[in-house]
Amino acid sequence: MSTQPTTGIDDAGSSDHPSRSDGFVRGVSEAIGGPLGDHAVAVDRPAGRESRFWTAARIVLALACLTLALHWVQKAPCQNGAWQNNIQYTRMCYTDVLALYYAEGLHEGKVPYRDHPVEYPVLTGYMMGALGLPVHAVGVDDPTINQGRWFYNANALALSALAVATAAVILALRRRRPWDAALFALAPALFLTATVNWDFLAIGLAALGLAAWAKRQPVLAGVLLGLGGAAKMWPLFLLGPILILGLRANRLRAALTAVATGLVALVAVNLPTAIRYPDNWGRFFELNTTRPIDWGTLWYIGRYLDGKVNTGAPGDQGPFQWLNGNIPTLNNLSYALFGLACIGVAVLTLRAPRRPRLAQLAFLVVAAFLIFSKVWSQQFVLWLLPLAVLARPRWGAFLAWQFAEVCYFVAFYGELLGSATSRPVFPEGVFVLASSLRLGTVVVLCVLIVKDILHPERDAVRWTYSDDPDGGVLDGAPDAPWLAKLRRKTPAPAPEPAPTPA
Repeated sequence: MSTQPTTGIDDAGSSDHPSRSDGFVRGVSEAIGGPLGDHAVAVDRPAGRESRFWTAARIVLALACLTLALHWVQKAPCQNGAWQNNIQYTRMCYTDVLALYYAEGLHEGKVPYRDHPVEYPVLTGYMMGALGLPVHAVGVDDPTINQGRWFYNANALALSALAVATAAVILALRRRRPWDAALFALAPALFLTATVNWDFLAIGLAALGLAAWAKRQPVLAGVLLGLGGAAKMWPLFLLGPILILGLRANRLRAALTAVATGLVALVAVNLPTAIRYPDNWGRFFELNTTRPIDWGTLWYIGRYLDGKVNTGAPGDQGPFQWLNGNIPTLNNLSYALFGLACIGVAVLTLRAPRRPRLAQLAFLVVAAFLIFSKVWSQQFVLWLLPLAVLARPRWGAFLAWQFAEVCYFVAFYGELLGSATSRPVFPEGVFVLASSLRLGTVVVLCVLIVKDILHPERDAVRWTYSDDPDGGVLDGAPDAPWLAKLRRKTPAPAPEPAPTPA
């Protein structure tokens, strides 16, 4: 009997059916009658042959809109800004978007960077000003309006549009696997954190950058990723995988073009503000340089465990407790570990039996940054969400990770409420356990993706596509000649000795 996994591709070779190809979905489908039959009228027929309005792509986009609408409802108790009796924590509806309308002086008409330092990169600050200053202007003429509510709803609309655009990009990159995008559209993390901060500005730009790269437009890809990096730094990390894959595929010119245009776009957006208001522009870097260990990180977990053995007083500190008081060393160690992880990803890329897909490497790099960072805010899960869908669209491990994120979300708000009232909601160990579960599931996803890279026959996307649908100029390209020569010179491993008979 063949051990080749069932692909779930229909006879036309047009679409993947998770109820056939995904073991988890196949098992769950038994409760409602089993996998899709060979003669079923499917909603995901090839383009031009749809007989129904509700195609797979339209269903996924509708699900994304529904999830975002429910998220808006979940945030509704906080929208008036009257956060009395800690309602922002008891109802778990806190959002930086509304809080910072007042904290950043937008309610007074202050222009970001010019009149007030902003703790975010410039493109995020520009978005805050572009939506906040008109709200303030209207509020000055009409004092009856709730400026905070208007500002939040304007941002929620813009961020939700970017989230839907991200879902559309995933669908465009996976035309033969449209149901993969349902992982994104139905993700609990999307429901819980979509508008906690302005992260979808960077996510949307990064997704469009990946789409441009897939369309073989390296200049546009670089510009979009550079703009994403001007909103939140992490989209710049995607240029690294593009560069190392371009090296392996002998497509270095396109890769360098993307990197160069990305850096140009980043500098072009930052330079005017950095020159005119250097101190206010540098607030983001100052804050990230000086802040200590934040909640929920690897370092936070280590500091908690240190506290079980050491008092934390000078002379009786564990390593994580010591690092919390020596921030420059903590910063350098965090950067060094992330750098080592990136080197490991580069080595994996060059030594893998088949060139890895771009999304696989992108997930590994961004996940490594979060794992070793001293800050891991609740909404940072959104950075990984589209990359996880593109890198490893398997429902079982994905849902386990999302379950861990929900546990962390609940424990995090318990920690916030306990801190605000000085009455712990949960024992500290519960929050540490939830943090460890979140960290552990991300590590597990990384391990599974590495296994898919080392064993390409395990990769679900390669069951449907011959190479890399996100690869652009890399898709279908042979390895560089120098890599083939290097491999021929590498001696084959010695055979293992036969077992000795008993």
